Amino acid sequence: MELSEIEKDIHPNLYSKLIKDIKTLRPSQEKSINSGLIDNNNLLVCTPTASGKTLVAEIAMLSHIYNNKGKAIYIVPLKALASEKYEEFKIKYHDIKVGISIGDIDSSDRYLEKCDLIVTVAEKLDSLIRHKAIWLTNISCIVIDEIHLLNDTSRGPTLEILITILRKIVKNAQIIGLSATIGNPDVLAGWLKAKLVIDDWRPVKLRKGIFHDGEIEFYDD
Repeated sequence: MELSEIEKDIHPNLYSKLIKDIKTLRPSQEKSINSGLIDNNNLLVCTPTASGKTLVAEIAMLSHIYNNKGKAIYIVPLKALASEKYEEFKIKYHDIKVGISIGDIDSSDRYLEKCDLIVTVAEKLDSLIRHKAIWLTNISCIVIDEIHLLNDTSRGPTLEILITILRKIVKNAQIIGLSATIGNPDVLAGWLKAKLVIDDWRPVKLRKGIFHDGEIEFYDD
């Protein structure tokens, strides 16, 4: 699918930024569009690393922001990743207010009220909810990166409770779950009330082999 095919379906500000770097959508991106990404459907996107999941999230988040539907929040598992995404979004979408919240869990971070797109980690967002941050009710799009961490014994329960509370606070918010590895995608999609997007396309072919004595011997599956 060419990006030009959805020009009329997305906000002009978003299209003008994407078309600078993208002409053709990758398989997972096309499948997400066809599954109702722009129509506010919840999606669980399970595709390999570097297959284009972040762009799916960007289309969802910026569609909400540019159309004045509400704030978007991008949840990641690591502070380092949060900082990386914050810098990336801040440069790419310089016409909106991008914020980051990864610091003191005892702070309510009032400055986030003025932000359109907020990048955070699950533990900090959990704290913001407990501090009853007033801007939370203005969220209309929630992206959970590395959502397979729901299965993590140490961090999974926090993430699960967080998603559950958010779904009660902002019942009509669009939820986008992203992951490269989920063992039970059908079950998770059902819990999220999301459409499942699965694809195995990857930009670089994955090959297996054995490294020994300075050489790699590749073998087929």
